[in-house]
Amino acid sequence: MAKKKILVVLGGNSKEREISIKTGKACLAAIKRLGYKVELFDPKIKPFFDIKKSRSDIIFNALHGEEGEDGYAQSFFEYSKIPYTHSGVLSSMNAMSKLVSKKIFIKNKIRTPIYAVINRKNYIVSKLKNILKIKKLHFPIVVKPNNEGSSIGVKICKNFKNLKKNINILLKNYDTLILENFIDGQEIQVAVLNGKALGAIELKPKRKFYDYKAKYLKSAKTDHIMPANITKKKYIEVLKIAEKTHKILKCRGVTRSDFKFINNKFYLLEINTQPGMTDLSLVPEIASYNKISFDKLVQKLILDASLTK
Repeated sequence: MAKKKILVVLGGNSKEREISIKTGKACLAAIKRLGYKVELFDPKIKPFFDIKKSRSDIIFNALHGEEGEDGYAQSFFEYSKIPYTHSGVLSSMNAMSKLVSKKIFIKNKIRTPIYAVINRKNYIVSKLKNILKIKKLHFPIVVKPNNEGSSIGVKICKNFKNLKKNINILLKNYDTLILENFIDGQEIQVAVLNGKALGAIELKPKRKFYDYKAKYLKSAKTDHIMPANITKKKYIEVLKIAEKTHKILKCRGVTRSDFKFINNKFYLLEINTQPGMTDLSLVPEIASYNKISFDKLVQKLILDASLTK
């Protein structure tokens, strides 16, 4: 096993390129320590089609965001017939689309914030107030791109004027936006590895919410509380919801589900099929609490690598 060649795919073209490089380099170091042969592949530098030429035994997917966790990269991995880590094509597509995943949550009786959809093609500003009324949306309202990660493009709007302005700005770059009621309360995130929840961590951002800077900058000084400060009964409950979400979306490897907890209820915001693996990332922190070292976590992902997911 130690002589197998691992291809770490990192970087890419998404807005999360910088984070993907950090994830990839951290995983590269672990893979070297584990004794594998290892090479790097950046789809921004070489086309995905070149992956097949690498003659690798396993692909370690360290991509984030567009083309990395939306089924695009996964389809090339399948074409290359090289087993790869993390979720497959369909699971990745469904999880990355906030609209599709929300519909799946609701169908499976998983509580999620009330929402509305805005499409660039048929958006009429004069009908916005009517949409809010019909969908029972009230301020503050969160507006965010349908297919983006790391809280990129997420805006919390306190009034109608602010909402209109942010919708107009975001529609210049995105075709589909999701509007949803802002849920206050505790920020709880759960890591699931190979179908089993590892634990739940609570985040206390110093910023307005757990945005890009709160996630990735040490200077943001977000407090990490492990395990999450909730009752034992509620802790078990949120782990079960995360496991259920991982299962219904047919995810593989590792996922991280993001919740808000208020009035004794959990609201699932989204599930991430390519969670970060940097020194500030939550999945390695949760795994460490369970006495799973970073290297062991990477090893488990490698051993789970497969095709036709």
